[in-house]
Amino acid sequence: MKQPLGVILAGGQATRMGGGDKGLLPLGGQTLLDRVIDRFAPQVAGLALNANGDPSRFDRLRLPVLADSVAGFAGPLAGVLAGLDWAAEQGAEAVVTAAADTPFFPGDLVPQLLLAGEGMDHPLVLAATPDPERGTVRHPTFGLWPVALRDDLRVALEGGLRKVVLWTDQHDGRIARFPVATFDPFFNVNTPDDLARAEALL
Repeated sequence: MKQPLGVILAGGQATRMGGGDKGLLPLGGQTLLDRVIDRFAPQVAGLALNANGDPSRFDRLRLPVLADSVAGFAGPLAGVLAGLDWAAEQGAEAVVTAAADTPFFPGDLVPQLLLAGEGMDHPLVLAATPDPERGTVRHPTFGLWPVALRDDLRVALEGGLRKVVLWTDQHDGRIARFPVATFDPFFNVNTPDDLARAEALL
């Protein structure tokens, strides 16, 4: 498979942060989004941002801004679909998604997802980490998504499906396991306390 395109999912409403764009919050002299872009861009063939509302607030980033095509804040899968439609226009086979509020995700995210998807007709893989209580935890905003399944995803979303793993399980989605050292690399910033923790982790 050719190197996939990357899509940063920033379409959430950030209610626990008081609304607004979590990705534009400062962390150690950069925004969360800047940190995600720095980590993600070297791993993919091109990058876009999934976000709703006025795209001009992201002009500084010089990235395509893709709005959800499904109305009513349909969750991460709507952002995945927007990314797949964009990728189809570029002639790409797949996208990898990353969340805009997760500044420490693995530097080898894309190669590990591709490795886990080897041998699949339409590679569909979610990132996962071990958890002492729950066993394996999947991270539904970090995945490898095939363009070939975009119309199936569109129908599922229009039918009301919102839970990522329900859709990936329907298509025999796999997982790529990532190790956890001192903290889970998919730790994301949801609250002011999380932001303070991220500052400490820097």
